[in-house]
Amino acid sequence: MLYFDSFIGGDCSRRKQPIVSTSKEKEAKDRTEFQDRDFTGGGIYALPHHHGSTGDDAVDKQVVDLVEGWGCQPHNELIEELIITALKIGHDEIGPGELKMMNRSLKEMRGANRVFWKYGDRRKVVVYGSARTPLDKPEAQAAEAFTRKMMEHNFMTITGAGDGIMGAAQRGAGREHSFGLNIKLPFEQEANETIHGDAKLLDFNYFFTRKLTFVKECDAVALFPGGFGTMDECFEVLTLMQTGKASIFPMVMVDAPGGSYWKTFVQFLREHLLRLELISEEDLDFFRITDDVDDAVDQIRQFYKIFHSYRHVGEKMVMRIRRKIGKEDLERLNDEFGDLVKKGKFEIGEAFKSEANEVAIFDLPRLIFTPQNRSFGRFRLLIDAINTTEDPGE
Repeated sequence: MLYFDSFIGGDCSRRKQPIVSTSKEKEAKDRTEFQDRDFTGGGIYALPHHHGSTGDDAVDKQVVDLVEGWGCQPHNELIEELIITALKIGHDEIGPGELKMMNRSLKEMRGANRVFWKYGDRRKVVVYGSARTPLDKPEAQAAEAFTRKMMEHNFMTITGAGDGIMGAAQRGAGREHSFGLNIKLPFEQEANETIHGDAKLLDFNYFFTRKLTFVKECDAVALFPGGFGTMDECFEVLTLMQTGKASIFPMVMVDAPGGSYWKTFVQFLREHLLRLELISEEDLDFFRITDDVDDAVDQIRQFYKIFHSYRHVGEKMVMRIRRKIGKEDLERLNDEFGDLVKKGKFEIGEAFKSEANEVAIFDLPRLIFTPQNRSFGRFRLLIDAINTTEDPGE
């Protein structure tokens, strides 16, 4: 997905930079900070750059002094903003139920971040599928084989921590290479035996913080047959990519050999949603369907063959690529995907100064253009085309 170091054969890492965290109550110590990921498709960098205020200068200064003394560099202003928002909430006329929800949500997000940041040097695939599928069924066997092969290419696996497809996927990846995002339900849901008791098992009270974590931390999604929950996650991911609210990443729908679950799903999409013009033809380009595990693995690996990541810089979309694109291929991209360009054309360039915080990928070539910011399914096809370009040095 976004903001990783050089990637070779599936291996990649975010920038690591030692920083010092200090407070008056504890000794300064070094820790490692991984480079941020903008999973929002540019939304994070599009936020306005202004500092909030409580409306009381004296209180604002107290907040600044508190954050400075606690040692939150280099993110003081963002922490100040969080505190100011909390103080404003305290003045709003809301009940304890909503306050508890806000508080619990933030704690769940913090807890997930504290677990995942340690593994920022690994790409991750989310596996969705039914918790009710017995392990001896072809669908579960396919999930286990898939994650085992992804692990061999240095991908970690994230599941909902349940049994069935999730348990099979966790077993294929192995405990060391797995994360489990368990949801607390009115009826007890135990984590599967592979991830049970592991430090990478997280419990969520809210579906929305859990779903956010799935999308925020993944570099690919693999869907196996499932029920309402699987469909929910499927349409969530599709909607986020369709609307440009999440960065585009590979999405593969995997059936058992000879299975028809996902073929029937796409038939429904075509015969009802597409026929009634409730979606566009290019919306069907966000995903691939296969009943072959090796093909599913190859689909994900191919996505990151030359394409690395993208980021919005002002009105420009900056696609980071692992090597330069030759003149003929660049002309082909301009001919085939010129509809994605608002003005000008695709050009090869270098990193912008505002990308300097991404040290590890600063020297990668860039494909730069001013996007139309619509028809995001076409952006997926553009990435596919980038990955088929030839090395101009050969």
